[in-house]
Amino acid sequence: MLKSRVITAAILLALLLAALFALPPAAWAVLIVAMVMQGAVEWSHLSGLSGGKANIYRGLTLLLMLWLLWTDASATEAQHLHIHLAVYAASALLWLIVAPIWLMAAWKIRHPAFMVLTGWVVLIPTGLAMLDLRAASPWMLLFVMCLVWAADISAYFAGRKFGKHKLAPSISPGKTWEGVAGALLGVSVYVVLVLGFSPEFTYREALPILLLASWWWVGLAVIGDLFESAVKRQAGVKDSGALLPGHGGLLDRIDALTSTLPLAALALLLQKLG
Repeated sequence: MLKSRVITAAILLALLLAALFALPPAAWAVLIVAMVMQGAVEWSHLSGLSGGKANIYRGLTLLLMLWLLWTDASATEAQHLHIHLAVYAASALLWLIVAPIWLMAAWKIRHPAFMVLTGWVVLIPTGLAMLDLRAASPWMLLFVMCLVWAADISAYFAGRKFGKHKLAPSISPGKTWEGVAGALLGVSVYVVLVLGFSPEFTYREALPILLLASWWWVGLAVIGDLFESAVKRQAGVKDSGALLPGHGGLLDRIDALTSTLPLAALALLLQKLG
């Protein structure tokens, strides 16, 4: 299983880097819409939607993404900022307030309308963030994504080697506090390396702030991971899909990105407004 995971991850990383730095904006947008639509397919299964209801949900998801792309092309700069601010604010509400309460209260919410709305707040801001962060700088998007992956990989190996104290046994029995500690260490090393070797980060006095931000990012990533695990457990499935050998579905790979990328894009947007 580990070998299959590593091979799949290596192929996906190579494809992502090629797309991130080589595709023109229009082609990148098409790729992101396709990613969101795959996420919608998997989310519809987790929500218990089937047949016509699932097709309607996927169709509306596509229309929402196309509408956002159309407004980007036709709206004024002020309208563009306010629309994106609203999308990211909805994401922040979910990940900073709703999802933590959902997890602590062990909610079992099966109402299709609520699950559909939640799916949109999970998927659409993530897709929009991948467009906005890449438009600002492909390196910025790669930095944030690698931060999440560094946490994920460090947590995996630290948990396997030292894991004894369960983080959330009723949601995801494999996750441990030792894994979280490994993630904090992993992102700390990653930030120090980036700051030390990248010309994009030349101000050493920014290190304490970046470290604190990275540790907060680990918390967000853990929430995103646990939230998707809770939804899968509610649906009675191990993986969100079978798209990626050794990894499950797309949502299984981007769960931590859904809770981090939109807030990174929100921070960038607020910086512009400030």
